[in-house]
Formats: sequence, structure tokens, C-alpha cells
Amino acid sequence: MLKTWLAHPLTRGLDIDDPQTTHLRLQIIQKKGFLRQIYYEWYQAIVDALPLGDGAVLEIGAGGGFMSEFIPGLITSELFYCPNVRAVIDGLRLPFGSQSLRGVVMTNVLHHLPQPRLFFGEATRCVQPGGVMAMIEPWVSSWSRFVYTRLHHEPFDPETLSWELPTSGPLSGANDALPWIIFGRDRLKFEREFPQWQIESIKPMMPFRYLLSGGVALRAFAPGWSFGLWRQIENALGPLSKHLAMFAQIVLRRLD
Repeated sequence: MLKTWLAHPLTRGLDIDDPQTTHLRLQIIQKKGFLRQIYYEWYQAIVDALPLGDGAVLEIGAGGGFMSEFIPGLITSELFYCPNVRAVIDGLRLPFGSQSLRGVVMTNVLHHLPQPRLFFGEATRCVQPGGVMAMIEPWVSSWSRFVYTRLHHEPFDPETLSWELPTSGPLSGANDALPWIIFGRDRLKFEREFPQWQIESIKPMMPFRYLLSGGVALRAFAPGWSFGLWRQIENALGPLSKHLAMFAQIVLRRLD
């Protein structure tokens, strides 16, 4: 009942797997000043992680975002048609030549991929040596366990042993804990199975701001003008990020 009452009025009752819902979420991000500034920060962090040089950059799950404003020539893709994407692509079957990409980027996408090993295999084939995978994803901490199990609409299961997700819709199928499972709990397994990738950095972050923004599904809890103040508070709490983070920036580099 709490989640229903807090739901954003534009998305209440909509089918999460309907492509129109994804496009509507882009409009919500653009209209919510606090949330829009979060995406500015996320996109800039991803840009800073990309290497210079030739080769295209592919964004997986771009239908609800605007990263193309930050990366010239970005190949925006989605699993289904959306008006603002350049290609309809399944992240488990990338239609690109070997070593043709400089990078693969995404925000809040990995935890929706039903077979992440297939995606990593495709990224290994398509990304050139020195290229990167850069992403912003949910993360597991003491605080995020409390929030994701009570206020978030997606499944959250840090205890599952499997990386694979049950068969479901493109967005309703999810495990918000999956990025932490792969790169945190099962890091040694990932490094053993995909030795072509070096985990360059994992930066846990943002314990409060995304929650205060309401994200794309809930009402905003803070006005846009307070964004800078909350960023200062989070920066001051940086040493506690392991216990408080709700997200993490993850950067992997393709080895020779």
C-alpha cells in the first residue's frame, strides 16, 4: 500500500514491460529536476571512464535515457522499439564485428539481463583491447537491503546462487542484487570465467539522492534546489559507502 501511495502518478498501474512505459520514464527524468541532475552525474562518470581512440560506443538499454547528449555518435539501443534509440538490439546477441567497439555502457541494465554470461561473452568478442564496459548499477549494502526490499518495485535477492534470471518480461525480469553478486560476492568466479576483463574500479555511491528523487517510479521527496546540499552530505559520508551505498559505478577494461 505504501508503494502504491508513493507511486508517480504517470506510471501508476502501467505495464512495466510496455515500451511506452520506457519512453514515459524518459519524460519523467527530464521533468524531475533532482533526478535529471543524478543522470547528468552518472553520464559524466561514464564518459570519464571511456578510452580515447577509434571505435564506436554502444549503449545497452537506452530507451529511458539521454546519454547520447554526452557521447557523440553513441549507438543507442533497446530490446524493443523506442523513438529515441538508433537500433533494436538484444544484449545477448550483439550484431557487431569482433573488436569493433571502443566501449559498452549502460545505466540500470545489467540486473535485467536474463543470461549475463552470454552478454559478457558477446562483449568480450566485440570490445577491442583497451576498451571498457562502464555501468551504473544497484549495489548491496546494509542500507540498500532495507530500501530495495521495501520501496523498490523490482526483485532483490542477494542470496541466490545463480546469475541467471527467471524467464519474464524485458523489465519485470530483474534482480537488483545481481551486479553485486557478480562483481562483489562472486568476483573471483567472474575473473576466472572472463580473464579477458580486468575489474578496474567499483565505486559504491549515492545512499540517499536517488531515493530522494523518487527515481522513475515514485514521487520526488526533495526539490531540485537541494541537490547540491545532499551531494555534500553524501560526500561527507564517503567513508561509510560500503554500508550505505545504493548504487555503484563499475568499470571493466578489456585486456589484450
